[in-house]
Amino acid sequence: MKHLLLIFITLITCINATAADIKRKYIDLSGTWLFATESTAIDPQTGMPQFTADNTVQLPGTTDTNRKGTPLAKTDETTHLSRCYSYVGKAWYQREITIPKDWSKRRITLYMERTKPSTLYIDGYKVGSLSSVSTPHEYNLTRHEDGLDMFLKPGKYTITLEIDNKNGVPPQLLTASHAFTEDTQTNWNGVIGKFYLCASGMAKIYNVQTFFDEQQSLLHIRAYIMGLTDKACRLKARLLPADGNQNNVCEAMVKVNKTNYPYADIVLDVSKIKDRWSEFSPVLNSLTLTLDGQDEVSLNVGLRTFGNHTAETDTTTNHFYINGVKTFLRGKHDACVFPLNAHVPMDKASWQKYFTTLRQYGINHVRFHSWCPPEECFDVADEMGFYLQPELPFWGDFNEKDSLLMKYLSDEGAKIIIKYGHHPSFVMFALGNELWGSVDKMRRFVTFFKAVDPEKLYTLGSNYYLGYKENVPEMDYWTTCRIGGEAWGAYNTHTRGSFSFADAKDGGLINHSYPNTVMNLEGAISKTTIPVISHETGQFQVYPDYNEIKKYTGVLRPCNMETFKKRLQRAGMTAQAADFHRASGLWAVELYKADMELDLRTKNMAGFQLLDLQDYPGQGSAYVGVLDAFMDSKNLVTPERWRQWCSAVVPLAELPRFCYTVGDTISVGIKIADYSNNPGALKAVRWQLLNDKNEVINEGVKPNENIGSAGLFSLGNIKLKATLKDKNISEKQRLVLSVDGTDYRNEWNLWVYADCKKAVDNVKNNKQILVTDTITPAIIKKLNGGAKVLLMPKASSYAQQTVGGLLQTDYWNYRMFKTICVNNKKPVSPGTLGLLIDTASEALKGFPTDMHTDWQWGVIAQNSRPMVLDRLPEGYRPIVQTIDNVERNHRLGLLFELAVGNGRLLVCMSDLNSMKQYPEALQLYKSITDYMNSAAFAPKTKVSVDELNALLTTKATDENIEELRNISFE
Repeated sequence: MKHLLLIFITLITCINATAADIKRKYIDLSGTWLFATESTAIDPQTGMPQFTADNTVQLPGTTDTNRKGTPLAKTDETTHLSRCYSYVGKAWYQREITIPKDWSKRRITLYMERTKPSTLYIDGYKVGSLSSVSTPHEYNLTRHEDGLDMFLKPGKYTITLEIDNKNGVPPQLLTASHAFTEDTQTNWNGVIGKFYLCASGMAKIYNVQTFFDEQQSLLHIRAYIMGLTDKACRLKARLLPADGNQNNVCEAMVKVNKTNYPYADIVLDVSKIKDRWSEFSPVLNSLTLTLDGQDEVSLNVGLRTFGNHTAETDTTTNHFYINGVKTFLRGKHDACVFPLNAHVPMDKASWQKYFTTLRQYGINHVRFHSWCPPEECFDVADEMGFYLQPELPFWGDFNEKDSLLMKYLSDEGAKIIIKYGHHPSFVMFALGNELWGSVDKMRRFVTFFKAVDPEKLYTLGSNYYLGYKENVPEMDYWTTCRIGGEAWGAYNTHTRGSFSFADAKDGGLINHSYPNTVMNLEGAISKTTIPVISHETGQFQVYPDYNEIKKYTGVLRPCNMETFKKRLQRAGMTAQAADFHRASGLWAVELYKADMELDLRTKNMAGFQLLDLQDYPGQGSAYVGVLDAFMDSKNLVTPERWRQWCSAVVPLAELPRFCYTVGDTISVGIKIADYSNNPGALKAVRWQLLNDKNEVINEGVKPNENIGSAGLFSLGNIKLKATLKDKNISEKQRLVLSVDGTDYRNEWNLWVYADCKKAVDNVKNNKQILVTDTITPAIIKKLNGGAKVLLMPKASSYAQQTVGGLLQTDYWNYRMFKTICVNNKKPVSPGTLGLLIDTASEALKGFPTDMHTDWQWGVIAQNSRPMVLDRLPEGYRPIVQTIDNVERNHRLGLLFELAVGNGRLLVCMSDLNSMKQYPEALQLYKSITDYMNSAAFAPKTKVSVDELNALLTTKATDENIEELRNISFE
């Protein structure tokens, strides 16, 4: 009896009434509680801590929000945000309650919406223990665990809660789940969210599942009921349509008794309700369940189907379908980053702000990385129309021999699915993040969860085995970065364009390839027959904005940012911090655009999950978002522009390159990725080519012959001839190709240059400029004599004085993936964050550019070896500076100038001589040499010959960069 009752208590979760409920009565437990920790003396008589009146906390709350625990001492932590007060272990919370007279002989439960493993005592008597970190803890106070009747009679009682954020769950979760880890919401201790005592009838509905059968127009309802007696009672279901039309109310009734334990099923004919829930029309109907005068609950229900096959066939496809219409998931990864309170918000207003921000940026889907959000999150997602993928709170080795871990995860998954599964927004579920271990055990988990809720789509784990294993039959979809492994450097299994250098040669397709918008990922997708979601797409670093430091007014301190700022001060570049942030950030925006469009150009891709729209201030501090950790804009891109490539309809242009020579024919394929609720409604698109004065050079219209199906469609090619005869094209300028569908538009920069080959070849015959790939004594002599020297070293010439060339900004963060690369014997990323360009320099007068990297710098940056200029005076600024990462803080020059002796030296750390097949390299070469031939070439910083030699011969040193390991690469 004890054992059965313990199981019963453990599995209890409750559903909150969303309408006035006369059957239930509540006592709010929020307020002041006595507090004690493991260091508190124990009362020998009660075995309880000796509470004192002066040691109190406010609940709901945490030890952090109550400033309890160990004050922050280590202020140079850079791997994550720092807790101002830390506490890990058992903590006790105690207060008196009064049971009112009208609660006599009623079922009483204590409800904590979210907490850590807990044990409840009433007047020192142990009621029980619960361990879920994803669902509410609800204790049945009608019976004790020994099975003896115990109606809490009216009167006073002492409640004691023991909350343990160190034990009670498998130990792996403490460091391998975003429900616990210090890298995200932190391992807090306390109670958050709704917190109350509830009195109900002796029979009580404590959970509800719903399943919609579109073909039969039936809504199947499963009501979980506790306290049923031998006497039969009636369960009534009533569904009120969203429009309130009483004529379309759906009702049904069934008899229930103990034989139904622990649930009763009821079926509604919903054929009168025609509206379907989706992102475009999040229609919610009101379902009320009444249990014969004993209990009543209400919840919102959205009628929808979400699957991996069409309505006409059961055969799986590469796409998702919402209500039979093909859709594309534009997702973000959520790592539970909430920097003020260091715990997930439990109020509706916070989630409304969250999802409103996502809607502004075109997101329709969220993956919760190794954690599950609370009820209010699902409620708002239901109301606003988002597709959610929660996960088991785990990341790591799915070890079937670890019975404790396996049982905990199995139970936790069932609780999550049963508790939140009625929400129409809850469409997918994963076993965790980047799992390895027993695939057979993972398959059995999925089979079990499908039995609990067959309506959802399941996968083994997001990016399980890092994509190196193939999909298995139990997987309904696949969130992955690759399809079943790869030959190093082949790229034919990749499902995204960017990787770390540990994962893919040169960091993936975008950094490896000559810039274009033609390539796609169809080769990988063709290897499977289920929907594929690109896993953790992007991860492009942005240099931190140190103005963000002042926003940390809560329980966390940004010691990481403070330390990075101090390092920059020591390097003498504090004045450049804002420019580093803006230049790297503006380039990261273009890189995200490229990666997302790569997925959209893939006809059978099912979606992407960005990492991330916002920063992740953990795992070494990964500032990878266009929003900061607070989900505030960094002012790098407007939501309107972001939606150009992140929306239900996205115009696409297929460009084999971005840079052209005057006279070239520019051939462009025009496509439309249309996953709207009215596909094919966009009957035509207008394209325009504009010059840098925003004047139209050429334009036209491409008809859209799509007759109403969703997907990726080609509108054919356009051909443009860029010649100097065109009245509005100069010999060197940036053009803009715009594709406009009225409500939807997109655009791309192009660059057109005159043929510079002859001019560059003539430099060799021009005695005014000496071009060299190394500094020799003879060159020094000429410099002393007043010569003008252009130094363009070969890549290997100054290997110890330079860093490698990198087009994209470094992946995630330098420290963690440097560790991974070294441990896995892979080349380490150059670690840089794009270019900071002096647009006022006369050296770039003939090379149109913004202050940040863009695609015309692509091949130049890829083939560069930026030089470490730390030995130069503190205020020295290169013409083109490569931005270094926060771990190293080198002053790096790609293009810089110095006065040496009586001569003038200009250094280009990209060997343009080896890139003469590229018009952009020739144009930069010409711009540089035109400058050197002008009176404007007058370097202001003078160095001696010895100083120049030291610059070119002294090995660059790095700060001691400590290891930072990652669970997936152990």
